Amino acid sequence: MASAKKGKVPAFRKSKGKPAKSAKPTKPAQALKPAKAPKPAPAKPAKKLPKAAKAAPEKAPAALTGPGVGSKAPAFALKDQSGKSVTSASLAGAPYVLYFYPKDNTTGCTKEACDFRDSFRNFGQKRARVLGVSPDSEASHSGFVKKYGLPFTLLADPEKVLANAYGVWVMKQNYGREYMGIKRSTFVVDAKGVIQKVWHGVRVDGHVAAVLAAVQALA
Repeated sequence: MASAKKGKVPAFRKSKGKPAKSAKPTKPAQALKPAKAPKPAPAKPAKKLPKAAKAAPEKAPAALTGPGVGSKAPAFALKDQSGKSVTSASLAGAPYVLYFYPKDNTTGCTKEACDFRDSFRNFGQKRARVLGVSPDSEASHSGFVKKYGLPFTLLADPEKVLANAYGVWVMKQNYGREYMGIKRSTFVVDAKGVIQKVWHGVRVDGHVAAVLAAVQALA
């Protein structure tokens, strides 16, 4: 067996890699600065919405221009329900009630006529005549009188001559619609032909009682 060669014990081979350098100490992490909030973009001015069309203000009904208390009652000559002529001259010397209403056989006008009918004797005690006036024809009035037993005169004013003379044919409004019509009105005229009491825009309930009181108060 061959003897081992004498000599130095073989040193371990040096590592080809260089020895790792010791890592430098890391600097402490700096606190992060809070991120700046982005500036809000300037709000754009809101677009102007188109203006809503303004509703046209309702026109007030035409002002009444007829005679008032103390005025001389307008003269007239009209036909009644029988076709006979009735004139203001024929009424002179006694008081009378002239009441204007829109139309025969309508609810309010029928009630008003029947109220005058029911109080007719009381008006008679003061020798006061009651005359209703509307634009209806003589034939319409005749049927209205017969249907409800009206004991007083109804005057036909289809041309609105008397209605205009008393200022009760006016512009009216109903649900935005404009039209010409009778303003329900009543006039008490004394024996000298002078108007002593006027009601415009009459409410039927209780109206005849108020008219009767005015007639009874006449001298």
